[in-house]
Amino acid sequence: MTDGSTVRIFIVDDHPIVREGLTQLINREPDLEVCGEASDAATALRAIGKLKPDVAVVDISLGGMSGLQLVKQITAPPNKVAALVLSMHDERVYAERALHAGAQGYIMKQQATKKMVAAIRRVVAGDVYLSEQLTARMMHKLVRGKSAAPASPVEALTDRELEVFELVGKGYKAGQIGEQLHLSVKTVETYREHIKNKLDLADATELTRHAIEWVHGERGE
Repeated sequence: MTDGSTVRIFIVDDHPIVREGLTQLINREPDLEVCGEASDAATALRAIGKLKPDVAVVDISLGGMSGLQLVKQITAPPNKVAALVLSMHDERVYAERALHAGAQGYIMKQQATKKMVAAIRRVVAGDVYLSEQLTARMMHKLVRGKSAAPASPVEALTDRELEVFELVGKGYKAGQIGEQLHLSVKTVETYREHIKNKLDLADATELTRHAIEWVHGERGE
């Protein structure tokens, strides 16, 4: 925005403390204001359609529809909102997925206090915001070509497989995963099989253990 008007920002995160902290941080800037917030994707989608913010700050892990699915919807017509993904998840696994979904930036929650305002300004200017480390990694990947192997086997999972994998690591059973992602139990089991094959895991027990370890590692536990 170049006309000097206030940039309106919508926050989507399932943690009230995170939303409150981001609101305080953003509202300290004279040209930025938080115009609304939501704890889940469905509520966010309805509110964004009405409020029409300039930027949406979206967490990936949300109840029901994932943050990535939400980004795909709000960045497409008729909304066409600029999206900045904020997440605790490893940027090596999720950042490229977020960009492919339509986001213009990815910022780790650990960096939010220092980097959020700069990231918002970058996105508003029409540029892409990524950490220096990730930018260098993506450039290196571009030079090596698409045939280069992923740094982690988890990176080879599709977006939906990664959602299922994360929910397995959080202790969800197949039926619960189906309810969360609006999938049949049979479809969930098919995804579980694909994940086991891609990660070279022997059985369901090994899949569960691996998923739990990954989720705990993502959270820094």
